[in-house]
Amino acid sequence: MKIAVLPGDGIGPEIVAEALKVLDQFRSEGASIETEAGDIGGIAVDRHGDPLPSSTLAFCRKADAILFGSIGGPKYDTLPRELRPERGLLRLRKELDLFANLRPAQVFPELADASSLKPEIVSGLDIMIVRELTGDIYFGEPRGISRNAAGERVGTNTMVYSESEIRRVVHWGFQAARERRKSLCSVDKMNVLETTQLWRDVVNEIAPDYPDVTLTHMLVDNAAMQLVRNPRQFDVIVTGNMFGDILSDEASMLTGSIGMLPSASLNATGQGLYEPIHGSAPDIAGRGIANPLAQILSVSMMFRYSFKRADLADRVDVAVRRVLQQGFRTADIARKGETAAGTAAMGDAVVAALRAQ
Repeated sequence: MKIAVLPGDGIGPEIVAEALKVLDQFRSEGASIETEAGDIGGIAVDRHGDPLPSSTLAFCRKADAILFGSIGGPKYDTLPRELRPERGLLRLRKELDLFANLRPAQVFPELADASSLKPEIVSGLDIMIVRELTGDIYFGEPRGISRNAAGERVGTNTMVYSESEIRRVVHWGFQAARERRKSLCSVDKMNVLETTQLWRDVVNEIAPDYPDVTLTHMLVDNAAMQLVRNPRQFDVIVTGNMFGDILSDEASMLTGSIGMLPSASLNATGQGLYEPIHGSAPDIAGRGIANPLAQILSVSMMFRYSFKRADLADRVDVAVRRVLQQGFRTADIARKGETAAGTAAMGDAVVAALRAQ
């Protein structure tokens, strides 16, 4: 199992270090795991003048999977757009064609009261959002800031999808639903956007291939409302890049903390990039208090989707659940008055739970 490790910026190196402890534990048990570390994002700009150096891209191409931390920070916000850390991640997604983004939002029973919603609303919540990742308004052309005939500045971004781009990610959505509770909700804005009318048309054309899956459609504004009104109605949501970006972050807060949620970004060969959905959190970087569980759960997804090692993935999931049952909490999920564990202590607790299995 060849893994490219990209810690990135902010809290990225801290939480990736805890995920590497999990890999070390499996390696000590005999698993064949190779890792190679590289720079991406702000640290890559500082060291190489490029948020995605050619050397990093080269060994990522050869890896079976990529373990990614986080990127960015205020110091980079004034750089030209092509040099900003986020462009490195976007380029990596595009270069490796990582078009299918899987974002689970699950409420652990031990954390039901950490949600901003009432426990009776979120208890038992288990949603998978399948987001298209390499098309839509983030990559469409033309784009940029120009001036019109009157000399006024005009910003342009283009929402565009081809039929083939829609088809391949929608198949992922149906397949994910088939392996879960067999319910798929496709989210669009077809009442005003022709791009998403095509999306809905293609979804309907594919649906007969999955007669065992119940398909529904929902406009994105209604979906945003329903996620806080009745989130347990959803099993799998499939949607485009921009809508998926917004809805998955909204869903993350239903779980109590964005620090609990992993993600996988996959291409057609099964190569994947695995990362927590949160950002670099520069305000707490270096303080040893960041929650590493989303990064560790990203390792679980890596074993499950790229390496087809559900046995190892299940062990990681059980270990995380065990440390929560034991009362370990980082600051973001600790109740008032509870003593919060640090980043390293939480990682050590997960490894101890793995050893005890």
